[in-house]
Amino acid sequence: MDVVQGIALGIIQGLTEFLPVSSTGHLILARTFLGLNDHYGLAVDAVLQLATALAVLLYFRKDIILLIQGCIGGDRHARILGWALIVGTIPGVAAGLLLENTMETVFRSAALVAGTLAAGSLILLMAEKLATQREKLTISKGFAIGLFQALALIPGMSRSGMTISGGLFLGLTREEATRFGFLLSFPIIVGSGLKKLLELWSSGVLVAEGAVISLAAIAAFLSGLLAIHFMIRFVRTHSLIPFVVYRLALAAVVLLVF
Repeated sequence: MDVVQGIALGIIQGLTEFLPVSSTGHLILARTFLGLNDHYGLAVDAVLQLATALAVLLYFRKDIILLIQGCIGGDRHARILGWALIVGTIPGVAAGLLLENTMETVFRSAALVAGTLAAGSLILLMAEKLATQREKLTISKGFAIGLFQALALIPGMSRSGMTISGGLFLGLTREEATRFGFLLSFPIIVGSGLKKLLELWSSGVLVAEGAVISLAAIAAFLSGLLAIHFMIRFVRTHSLIPFVVYRLALAAVVLLVF
């Protein structure tokens, strides 16, 4: 992987992590298109996701500080949000541990990405059609949204797409579902990213390609910030239908080209 390819992967990761189009799916397609060796692909992708987790931390720093202060001070809303994030993280962690080997082999397929892009589109469409946007977040709803996040372990489903859809199915507003989904992604992305970072270090890949991976991570961080800001503003006044159309179009292209 050269510098240009690394930065391109970083930009793709940053933009697609927070848009409901699947960052992992896009990275698999990009690697296939560029003819890159995918031996450590999942590990490098996790490191790029770690950079986007830092983007979440920076963008939502005020929210996170208020959340911590509220939990310490006994604020009911902060406690609900905090516990919803904790229980919502459990399904993704459990599924990730069970499916790790499958994620590194079976799930690294362009054909699979095409199918899950289409399947995820149907979930997004159903969520839009059934959304009431009148309910408030609860701890049990946090866990349910966590189950949707676990679906995003399958490339093409999209972490943000599934968590936003889960929130809409449960009656949250688009903006509340989006903000909660982004915050919910933070623990899992950090955990998997650090684990894979150690894997790259022990294998020597991080030393051999450290400069390229670092530049790719910076690109992912900066483009991730832009994507978060765009998505938060977009869902206030727009539906998810444009992303449904994009996903279906991309799935068709993948089937034709790959």
